[in-house]
Amino acid sequence: MRIGIVCYPTFGGSGVLATELGKALANKNHQVHFITYQQPVRLNEFNANIFYHEVHVPTYPLFDYPPYETALSSAMVDVAMNHKLDLLHVHYAIPHASAAYMAKKILEKEGIKIPVITTLHGTDITLVGRDKTYAPVVTFSMNESDAITAVSQNLKDETFKFFKIEKDIEVIHNFVDVSRFRKKPIDAFRKVIAPNNERIVLHASNFRKVKRIPDVVKVFAEIRKELPAKLLFVGDGPERPMAEEMCRQLDLYGDIRFVGKQEQMEEILAVSDLFLLTSEYESFGLAALEAMAAGVPVISTNAGGIPEIQLQGKTGYMSNLGDVKEMSEHAIHILKEDSVLQEFKKRAAKHAATFDIHNIVPQYEELYNRFL
Repeated sequence: MRIGIVCYPTFGGSGVLATELGKALANKNHQVHFITYQQPVRLNEFNANIFYHEVHVPTYPLFDYPPYETALSSAMVDVAMNHKLDLLHVHYAIPHASAAYMAKKILEKEGIKIPVITTLHGTDITLVGRDKTYAPVVTFSMNESDAITAVSQNLKDETFKFFKIEKDIEVIHNFVDVSRFRKKPIDAFRKVIAPNNERIVLHASNFRKVKRIPDVVKVFAEIRKELPAKLLFVGDGPERPMAEEMCRQLDLYGDIRFVGKQEQMEEILAVSDLFLLTSEYESFGLAALEAMAAGVPVISTNAGGIPEIQLQGKTGYMSNLGDVKEMSEHAIHILKEDSVLQEFKKRAAKHAATFDIHNIVPQYEELYNRFL
Protein backbone atom coordinates (compact mmCIF):
# COMPACT_ATOMS: atom_id res chain seq x y z
CA MET A 1 0.00 0.00 0.00
CA ARG A 2 0.94 3.64 -0.49
CA ILE A 3 -0.16 5.49 2.63
CA GLY A 4 -0.16 9.21 3.39
CA ILE A 5 0.18 10.03 7.10
CA VAL A 6 -0.67 13.50 8.38
CA CYS A 7 0.29 14.35 11.95
CA TYR A 8 1.81 16.91 14.27
CA PRO A 9 5.59 16.38 14.23
CA THR A 10 6.11 17.15 17.93
CA PHE A 11 6.73 15.18 21.14
CA GLY A 12 3.00 14.77 21.84
CA GLY A 13 1.36 11.35 21.89
CA SER A 14 -0.46 11.75 18.57
CA GLY A 15 2.74 12.58 16.69
CA VAL A 16 4.67 9.79 18.38
CA LEU A 17 2.03 7.18 17.57
CA ALA A 18 1.64 8.35 13.97
CA THR A 19 5.39 8.27 13.39
CA GLU A 20 5.89 4.87 14.99
CA LEU A 21 2.95 3.50 13.00
CA GLY A 22 4.45 4.82 9.77
CA LYS A 23 7.84 3.29 10.56
CA ALA A 24 6.25 -0.05 11.37
CA LEU A 25 4.24 -0.01 8.14
CA ALA A 26 7.39 0.83 6.18
CA ASN A 27 9.15 -2.14 7.76
CA LYS A 28 6.32 -4.29 6.39
CA ASN A 29 7.09 -2.99 2.87
CA HIS A 30 4.30 -0.43 2.66
CA GLN A 31 5.25 2.93 1.15
CA VAL A 32 4.65 5.67 3.72
CA HIS A 33 4.49 9.40 3.01
CA PHE A 34 4.57 11.78 5.99
CA ILE A 35 2.95 15.15 5.25
CA THR A 36 3.52 17.83 7.89
CA TYR A 37 5.24 21.17 8.52
CA GLN A 38 8.52 19.73 9.83
CA GLN A 39 10.17 16.35 10.19
CA PRO A 40 8.59 14.34 13.04
CA VAL A 41 10.88 14.01 16.04
CA ARG A 42 10.71 10.20 16.01
CA LEU A 43 11.49 10.05 12.27
CA ASN A 44 15.21 9.81 12.91
CA GLU A 45 16.38 6.89 10.80
CA PHE A 46 16.61 6.13 7.08
CA ASN A 47 14.11 3.76 5.52
CA ALA A 48 13.74 3.37 1.77
CA ASN A 49 9.96 3.06 2.15
CA ILE A 50 9.54 6.34 4.06
CA PHE A 51 9.12 9.73 2.39
CA TYR A 52 8.77 13.10 4.08
CA HIS A 53 6.91 16.00 2.45
CA GLU A 54 7.20 19.36 4.15
CA VAL A 55 4.18 21.65 4.08
CA HIS A 56 5.29 25.15 3.14
CA VAL A 57 3.02 28.00 4.26
CA PRO A 58 3.70 31.26 2.40
CA THR A 59 3.57 34.40 4.50
CA TYR A 60 1.92 37.54 3.13
CA PRO A 61 1.31 40.90 4.85
CA LEU A 62 -2.39 40.32 4.17
CA PHE A 63 -2.50 37.38 6.61
CA ASP A 64 -2.27 37.88 10.36
CA TYR A 65 -2.32 34.08 10.65
CA PRO A 66 -0.75 31.98 7.86
CA PRO A 67 -3.40 29.61 6.38
CA TYR A 68 -1.79 26.29 7.30
CA GLU A 69 -4.92 24.23 6.70
CA THR A 70 -5.16 25.40 3.08
CA ALA A 71 -1.47 24.72 2.46
CA LEU A 72 -1.83 21.29 4.07
CA SER A 73 -4.78 20.38 1.82
CA SER A 74 -2.78 21.41 -1.24
CA ALA A 75 0.18 19.33 -0.07
CA MET A 76 -2.07 16.29 0.39
CA VAL A 77 -3.44 16.72 -3.13
CA ASP A 78 0.06 17.05 -4.57
CA VAL A 79 1.43 13.98 -2.78
CA ALA A 80 -1.67 11.89 -3.52
CA MET A 81 -1.53 12.67 -7.24
CA ASN A 82 2.22 12.43 -7.78
CA HIS A 83 2.81 9.36 -5.61
CA LYS A 84 -0.51 7.60 -6.33
CA LEU A 85 -1.50 7.22 -2.69
CA ASP A 86 -4.04 4.54 -1.81
CA LEU A 87 -5.33 6.33 1.29
CA LEU A 88 -4.79 9.19 3.73
CA HIS A 89 -4.51 8.51 7.46
CA VAL A 90 -4.80 11.71 9.48
CA HIS A 91 -3.96 11.86 13.18
CA TYR A 92 -5.59 14.44 15.48
CA ALA A 93 -8.84 15.88 14.14
CA ILE A 94 -7.85 19.57 14.16
CA PRO A 95 -7.12 20.68 11.45
CA HIS A 96 -6.09 17.46 9.75
CA ALA A 97 -9.53 15.91 9.25
CA SER A 98 -11.01 19.02 7.66
CA ALA A 99 -7.91 19.56 5.50
CA ALA A 100 -8.18 15.93 4.36
CA TYR A 101 -11.85 16.44 3.46
CA MET A 102 -10.92 19.39 1.26
CA ALA A 103 -8.12 17.39 -0.38
CA LYS A 104 -10.48 14.47 -0.97
CA LYS A 105 -12.99 16.69 -2.75
CA ILE A 106 -10.31 18.29 -4.92
CA LEU A 107 -9.02 14.85 -5.90
CA GLU A 108 -12.55 13.69 -6.78
CA LYS A 109 -12.69 16.50 -9.35
CA GLU A 110 -9.56 14.94 -10.89
CA GLY A 111 -11.22 11.52 -11.00
CA ILE A 112 -9.25 10.21 -8.01
CA LYS A 113 -11.06 8.59 -5.10
CA ILE A 114 -9.00 8.32 -1.93
CA PRO A 115 -10.26 7.05 1.45
CA VAL A 116 -9.61 9.17 4.54
CA ILE A 117 -9.13 7.58 7.96
CA THR A 118 -9.16 9.87 10.99
CA THR A 119 -7.60 8.79 14.29
CA LEU A 120 -8.69 10.68 17.41
CA HIS A 121 -6.06 11.05 20.11
CA GLY A 122 -7.49 13.03 23.01
CA THR A 123 -7.44 16.79 23.37
CA ASP A 124 -8.62 17.17 19.76
CA ILE A 125 -11.92 15.87 21.17
CA THR A 126 -11.92 16.46 24.92
CA LEU A 127 -10.57 20.02 24.91
CA VAL A 128 -9.94 21.85 21.65
CA GLY A 129 -12.62 20.16 19.57
CA ARG A 130 -15.40 21.00 22.03
CA ASP A 131 -14.68 24.72 21.70
CA LYS A 132 -17.63 26.33 19.91
CA THR A 133 -15.19 27.88 17.45
CA TYR A 134 -14.17 24.47 16.12
CA ALA A 135 -16.95 22.02 17.04
CA PRO A 136 -19.09 22.26 13.85
CA VAL A 137 -16.09 21.75 11.55
CA VAL A 138 -14.70 18.92 13.70
CA THR A 139 -18.07 17.14 13.73
CA PHE A 140 -18.55 17.55 9.98
CA SER A 141 -15.06 16.40 9.03
CA MET A 142 -15.25 13.35 11.31
CA ASN A 143 -18.55 12.32 9.78
CA GLU A 144 -17.12 12.79 6.28
CA SER A 145 -14.15 10.54 7.06
CA ASP A 146 -14.41 7.05 5.63
CA ALA A 147 -13.46 5.59 9.00
CA ILE A 148 -12.81 6.93 12.50
CA THR A 149 -10.60 5.29 15.09
CA ALA A 150 -9.94 6.21 18.71
CA VAL A 151 -6.95 5.21 20.83
CA SER A 152 -9.11 4.10 23.78
CA GLN A 153 -12.66 3.08 24.63
CA ASN A 154 -12.84 6.07 26.95
CA LEU A 155 -12.06 8.46 24.08
CA LYS A 156 -14.67 6.76 21.90
CA ASP A 157 -17.27 7.24 24.64
CA GLU A 158 -16.27 10.89 25.12
CA THR A 159 -16.57 11.53 21.38
CA PHE A 160 -20.10 10.14 21.18
CA LYS A 161 -20.99 12.10 24.31
CA PHE A 162 -20.01 15.51 22.97
CA PHE A 163 -20.37 15.20 19.17
CA LYS A 164 -23.16 14.05 16.85
CA ILE A 165 -21.25 11.27 15.17
CA GLU A 166 -23.21 9.34 12.55
CA LYS A 167 -20.91 6.33 12.15
CA ASP A 168 -19.07 3.83 14.27
CA ILE A 169 -15.76 4.62 15.91
CA GLU A 170 -13.33 1.71 16.02
CA VAL A 171 -11.07 1.42 19.05
CA ILE A 172 -7.47 0.61 18.12
CA HIS A 173 -5.35 1.10 21.19
CA ASN A 174 -2.08 2.96 21.26
CA PHE A 175 0.92 0.70 21.04
CA VAL A 176 4.56 0.51 22.04
CA ASP A 177 7.59 -1.04 20.39
CA VAL A 178 8.52 -3.34 23.25
CA SER A 179 11.88 -4.25 21.73
CA ARG A 180 12.90 -0.59 21.77
CA PHE A 181 12.25 -0.24 25.49
CA ARG A 182 13.93 -3.43 26.65
CA LYS A 183 17.23 -1.67 27.24
CA LYS A 184 19.92 -2.72 29.68
CA PRO A 185 20.48 0.16 32.13
CA ILE A 186 23.72 2.07 31.75
CA ASP A 187 25.33 1.95 35.22
CA ALA A 188 27.37 5.09 34.68
CA PHE A 189 24.23 7.03 33.72
CA ARG A 190 22.39 5.82 36.80
CA LYS A 191 25.27 6.71 39.11
CA VAL A 192 25.33 10.28 37.82
CA ILE A 193 21.65 10.67 38.78
CA ALA A 194 21.69 8.53 41.92
CA PRO A 195 25.29 8.29 43.16
CA ASN A 196 24.27 6.51 46.38
CA ASN A 197 21.90 4.10 44.64
CA GLU A 198 18.79 6.10 45.50
CA ARG A 199 15.51 5.13 43.88
CA ILE A 200 14.88 7.06 40.65
CA VAL A 201 11.35 8.39 40.14
CA LEU A 202 10.36 9.75 36.73
CA HIS A 203 7.72 12.06 35.29
CA ALA A 204 7.56 12.92 31.58
CA SER A 205 5.00 15.25 29.99
CA ASN A 206 4.38 18.54 28.22
CA PHE A 207 3.95 20.33 31.58
CA ARG A 208 0.42 21.55 30.95
CA LYS A 209 -2.07 22.17 33.77
CA VAL A 210 -3.93 18.96 32.93
CA LYS A 211 -0.82 17.01 34.02
CA ARG A 212 -1.10 18.38 37.59
CA ILE A 213 2.65 18.80 38.08
CA PRO A 214 2.28 20.02 41.70
CA ASP A 215 0.89 16.59 42.61
CA VAL A 216 4.04 14.97 41.21
CA VAL A 217 6.18 17.17 43.45
CA LYS A 218 4.00 16.49 46.49
CA VAL A 219 4.13 12.71 45.98
CA PHE A 220 7.89 12.83 45.62
CA ALA A 221 8.18 14.91 48.80
CA GLU A 222 6.40 12.11 50.69
CA ILE A 223 8.56 9.43 49.09
CA ARG A 224 11.72 11.23 50.09
CA LYS A 225 10.58 11.37 53.73
CA GLU A 226 10.61 7.56 53.78
CA LEU A 227 13.57 6.59 51.61
CA PRO A 228 16.44 8.09 49.55
CA ALA A 229 15.17 9.03 46.11
CA LYS A 230 15.75 11.26 43.11
CA LEU A 231 13.15 12.70 40.74
CA LEU A 232 13.66 13.24 37.02
CA PHE A 233 11.39 15.67 35.18
CA VAL A 234 11.48 15.06 31.42
CA GLY A 235 9.79 17.51 29.06
CA ASP A 236 8.95 21.17 29.03
CA GLY A 237 5.95 23.47 28.98
CA PRO A 238 4.10 26.29 30.69
CA GLU A 239 4.02 24.71 34.17
CA ARG A 240 7.76 24.08 34.40
CA PRO A 241 8.79 27.44 36.00
CA MET A 242 6.11 26.97 38.66
CA ALA A 243 7.32 23.42 39.33
CA GLU A 244 10.93 24.53 39.70
CA GLU A 245 9.93 27.25 42.16
CA MET A 246 7.81 24.78 44.14
CA CYS A 247 10.78 22.41 44.41
CA ARG A 248 12.93 25.23 45.79
CA GLN A 249 10.30 26.22 48.34
CA LEU A 250 10.01 22.62 49.58
CA ASP A 251 13.80 22.28 49.71
CA LEU A 252 13.69 19.41 47.19
CA TYR A 253 15.70 20.94 44.38
CA GLY A 254 18.90 19.09 45.26
CA ASP A 255 17.14 15.78 44.59
CA ILE A 256 15.31 16.83 41.43
CA ARG A 257 16.58 17.23 37.88
CA PHE A 258 14.74 19.02 35.09
CA VAL A 259 16.28 17.63 31.91
CA GLY A 260 13.94 19.14 29.29
CA LYS A 261 12.73 17.38 26.16
CA GLN A 262 14.44 14.09 25.42
CA GLU A 263 14.09 11.83 22.38
CA GLN A 264 15.83 8.74 23.82
CA MET A 265 13.26 7.94 26.50
CA GLU A 266 14.26 4.28 26.46
CA GLU A 267 17.65 5.15 27.96
CA ILE A 268 16.04 7.18 30.75
CA LEU A 269 13.38 4.60 31.51
CA ALA A 270 16.02 1.88 31.70
CA VAL A 271 17.48 3.45 34.86
CA SER A 272 14.14 4.46 36.41
CA ASP A 273 12.30 2.67 39.22
CA LEU A 274 8.87 4.33 39.19
CA PHE A 275 6.80 6.50 36.85
CA LEU A 276 4.38 9.14 38.18
CA LEU A 277 1.35 10.18 36.12
CA THR A 278 -0.98 12.44 38.11
CA SER A 279 -3.04 13.82 35.20
CA GLU A 280 -6.63 14.91 35.51
CA TYR A 281 -7.25 13.31 32.10
CA GLU A 282 -5.38 11.01 29.73
CA SER A 283 -7.14 9.69 26.65
CA PHE A 284 -4.84 6.67 26.82
CA GLY A 285 -1.60 7.25 28.71
CA LEU A 286 1.12 6.44 26.18
CA ALA A 287 3.87 7.66 28.50
CA ALA A 288 2.70 5.17 31.13
CA LEU A 289 2.65 2.34 28.60
CA GLU A 290 6.20 3.14 27.48
CA ALA A 291 7.27 3.09 31.13
CA MET A 292 5.70 -0.33 31.65
CA ALA A 293 7.34 -1.63 28.47
CA ALA A 294 10.66 -0.70 30.06
CA GLY A 295 9.69 -2.58 33.21
CA VAL A 296 8.87 0.55 35.22
CA PRO A 297 5.75 0.35 37.43
CA VAL A 298 3.34 3.29 37.31
CA ILE A 299 1.59 5.32 39.99
CA SER A 300 -1.29 7.15 38.30
CA THR A 301 -4.75 8.59 38.59
CA ASN A 302 -7.67 6.52 37.33
CA ALA A 303 -8.64 9.19 34.82
CA GLY A 304 -9.69 8.71 31.21
CA GLY A 305 -8.22 5.71 29.43
CA ILE A 306 -5.55 4.86 32.02
CA PRO A 307 -7.59 1.94 33.49
CA GLU A 308 -7.44 0.35 30.03
CA ILE A 309 -3.68 -0.17 30.39
CA GLN A 310 -3.03 -0.26 34.15
CA LEU A 311 -3.63 -3.39 36.24
CA GLN A 312 -4.38 -2.26 39.77
CA GLY A 313 -1.91 -3.70 42.26
CA LYS A 314 0.03 -5.53 39.53
CA THR A 315 1.63 -3.03 37.12
CA GLY A 316 1.29 -0.23 39.65
CA TYR A 317 -1.58 1.55 41.37
CA MET A 318 -4.33 3.97 40.39
CA SER A 319 -5.86 6.54 42.74
CA ASN A 320 -8.58 9.16 42.53
CA LEU A 321 -7.61 12.52 41.11
CA GLY A 322 -5.63 14.60 43.60
CA ASP A 323 -5.31 11.84 46.22
CA VAL A 324 -1.66 12.58 46.92
CA LYS A 325 -1.72 10.69 50.22
CA GLU A 326 -2.78 7.39 48.65
CA MET A 327 -0.47 7.79 45.66
CA SER A 328 2.44 8.43 48.03
CA GLU A 329 1.63 5.36 50.12
CA HIS A 330 1.45 3.17 47.03
CA ALA A 331 4.72 4.59 45.68
CA ILE A 332 6.52 3.93 48.96
CA HIS A 333 5.11 0.39 49.08
CA ILE A 334 6.58 -0.37 45.63
CA LEU A 335 9.93 1.30 46.22
CA LYS A 336 10.75 0.29 49.79
CA GLU A 337 11.65 -3.38 49.28
CA ASP A 338 13.77 -4.66 46.41
CA SER A 339 11.73 -7.86 46.12
CA VAL A 340 8.44 -5.95 45.81
CA LEU A 341 9.89 -3.54 43.24
CA GLN A 342 11.23 -6.39 41.10
CA GLU A 343 7.83 -8.13 41.08
CA PHE A 344 6.11 -4.95 39.92
CA LYS A 345 8.76 -4.44 37.25
CA LYS A 346 8.25 -7.96 35.85
CA ARG A 347 4.46 -7.65 35.77
CA ALA A 348 4.61 -4.20 34.15
CA ALA A 349 6.84 -5.46 31.34
CA LYS A 350 4.71 -8.56 30.79
CA HIS A 351 1.46 -6.60 30.56
CA ALA A 352 2.92 -3.98 28.22
CA ALA A 353 3.71 -6.75 25.74
CA THR A 354 -0.02 -7.10 25.01
CA PHE A 355 0.16 -3.60 23.46
CA ASP A 356 3.24 -4.40 21.40
CA ILE A 357 3.40 -2.77 17.99
CA HIS A 358 3.32 -6.17 16.27
CA ASN A 359 -0.10 -6.85 17.80
CA ILE A 360 -1.64 -3.46 16.96
CA VAL A 361 -0.32 -2.56 13.49
CA PRO A 362 -2.16 -5.49 11.80
CA GLN A 363 -5.41 -3.95 13.07
CA TYR A 364 -4.64 -0.79 11.08
CA GLU A 365 -3.69 -2.85 8.02
CA GLU A 366 -6.99 -4.71 8.22
CA LEU A 367 -8.83 -1.38 8.46
CA TYR A 368 -6.97 0.01 5.44
CA ASN A 369 -7.78 -3.06 3.35
CA ARG A 370 -11.50 -2.56 3.87
CA PHE A 371 -11.32 0.63 1.82
CA LEU A 372 -8.97 -0.44 -0.97
